[in-house]
Amino acid sequence: MQVARLTKIQSALNERDSISDEEWLSSLDDRKSKELAFHDKDRDRAKVSSMDGDTYERFYGNKKYYAATELSKEYVQAWIVENAVGKVFLDYACGNGSNGIAAAKAGAVLSIGLDISRVSVQNAQADAKEAGVEENTRFIQGDAENTRLPDNSIDTVICSGMLHHLDLSHAFPELRRILVPGGKILAVEALDYNPAIKLYRWRTPAMRTEWEAAHILSLKDVEFAKRFFNVENVRYWHITSILAPHLGFVPHSMFSSVDSLLTRLPLIKLMAWMFTFELIKKY
Repeated sequence: MQVARLTKIQSALNERDSISDEEWLSSLDDRKSKELAFHDKDRDRAKVSSMDGDTYERFYGNKKYYAATELSKEYVQAWIVENAVGKVFLDYACGNGSNGIAAAKAGAVLSIGLDISRVSVQNAQADAKEAGVEENTRFIQGDAENTRLPDNSIDTVICSGMLHHLDLSHAFPELRRILVPGGKILAVEALDYNPAIKLYRWRTPAMRTEWEAAHILSLKDVEFAKRFFNVENVRYWHITSILAPHLGFVPHSMFSSVDSLLTRLPLIKLMAWMFTFELIKKY
């Protein structure tokens, strides 16, 4: 059964690979074309490495805030290890493919990464080769709202920081279609309530597309997800840790300790920078 499923998946991926660039690009609407162009530029490692400090700060200044996100990173990596072994794993809108590579290392039978950006896919392929997991990974350029993967073919999905780039009225049904019954998704997303973070996003428009900026997730989106999945394990991450880059004399562990408490408190937890939740396909 597993062999037949893998053969079907690989056939679908080969079919997608056979589509010409011209046909692929013509299939994308204006929103998706803008996302592709933005992320090709955003993930161009050669250009990023040659940027001067001011330019880097304008486009990538938010990267410094990820330095104190140990709690959520540890949770996500543990989730991947627990849910990848022996599974067909999908790194959905994979970016440079770090989660897909982690799943392959953890023992996924096949770890697939799909992203609209060709540059991202090329980065992921190179990183997978360097990590020695070429044999059980497959990174491919594709449309997350129309993956072309077979029905009921994927066991486990991670979507890290990408749902707000998508039209959820298309993304959620597509994810439900490709998941096996009982299949599981972990969503890792920014949360759209903290006024200070909202102000920062407004003041740094070069760091994101217009669609992305207008579609940061809230609990309304989690309620919408319940039309398609069972929703479990909603967790909140990082309230004080966003101060870490500006308070370098304070140990990161202190922010983590405080956040562990604050993110459990009603209402206050909604000030979190990020949240995670699981989506389970109903049998």
